[in-house]
Amino acid sequence: MLKLDGVSAFVSVAEAGSITAAAQRLGLAKSVVSERLAELEHVLGAQLLQRTTRRSTLTENGRTFLVRARRLIAEAEDAVAELAQRGSELAGPLRLSAPVSFGTLHLAGPLFAFLALHPRIELSLELDDRFVDPAADGFDAVIRHGPVLDTHLMAHRLAASTRLLVASPAYLAGAAPIARTEDLAGHRAILYSRRESDWRFEGPDGTLVIRPGSALRLNNGMMMRSAALAGLGIALLARFIVDEDLRAGRLAMVDVGLAPQGAELFVAHPRDRATSGKIKALVAHLRTAFGDPAYWEERA
Repeated sequence: MLKLDGVSAFVSVAEAGSITAAAQRLGLAKSVVSERLAELEHVLGAQLLQRTTRRSTLTENGRTFLVRARRLIAEAEDAVAELAQRGSELAGPLRLSAPVSFGTLHLAGPLFAFLALHPRIELSLELDDRFVDPAADGFDAVIRHGPVLDTHLMAHRLAASTRLLVASPAYLAGAAPIARTEDLAGHRAILYSRRESDWRFEGPDGTLVIRPGSALRLNNGMMMRSAALAGLGIALLARFIVDEDLRAGRLAMVDVGLAPQGAELFVAHPRDRATSGKIKALVAHLRTAFGDPAYWEERA
């Protein structure tokens, strides 16, 4: 029979990298963790971990089982939390992932207020700019800036997000004038390296795509903002990153006569989390905290 404590031990070792570290995390003796792992592998009839004196690495079977194991643990925790919620109190773990720039700039206040309202929720937040798969990576939900195309996910819209071409006043003062998209040729561009580096604008005949030459490629919006502030070129960034700098005059909008293509912010989660009271409460709380339009858009 598959025992949950063995599954929990396996997930902990996979995440911590060794039986010693997992035992410390679980508050158990190393021998107990080893016994639970051995029993789990016996029940499954497969080796899940390749053990050495210092590390434990996943076998092919282990990588396959890890996705399901995380889901089993999450389902068990959700079941416990659901019983607590019947007493009108939200409780239990809530694992979130969010983009680095948005999380750093706009999530702290709303999430801390959410925890003050629901003190029995155990929140875990990881900031990551890649498109995280919540089911495979062990998250209950992810905050995503951009489209949610995964068919196994449900998405709840939080707010619209406009994008702007921005540069420092010093850069613009020393560069050729810009009044239309054609004038961008020859200018230095600060580009996002994780996804397509095209600049897309909403034109009267549809989407206009510009492929600028790059002066610098970075994988984080905050670093792109810093490069623009340093006068290294023009960057296409979400307003929620540059709103304060625009209002303070540290950055200026570059107007080419067309609006850059915008995006939207979502909370996305696996479909089997659709009944989670914690996720529903979080979505409602964030929508209220950000406003509609979002406060960084309204200040414009």
